Amino acid sequence: MENVHSMDRLWSVEDVSAYLGVPVETLYQWKWRGEGPPVRKIGRHLRYDPASVRAWVTEAA
Repeated sequence: MENVHSMDRLWSVEDVSAYLGVPVETLYQWKWRGEGPPVRKIGRHLRYDPASVRAWVTEAA
């Protein structure tokens, strides 16, 4: 179980909202339109890989 603690935590919608400085609603709209950073649905929750979000920001700039 020690490996689980060393892995990077996936970001929630709220985490990405704070990082990008956009409202949570915008992230949900982007997902619905197929835009924005790559996102995965895990159960009922959307989760983002921090490295993918950072790469998306770099590409979008």
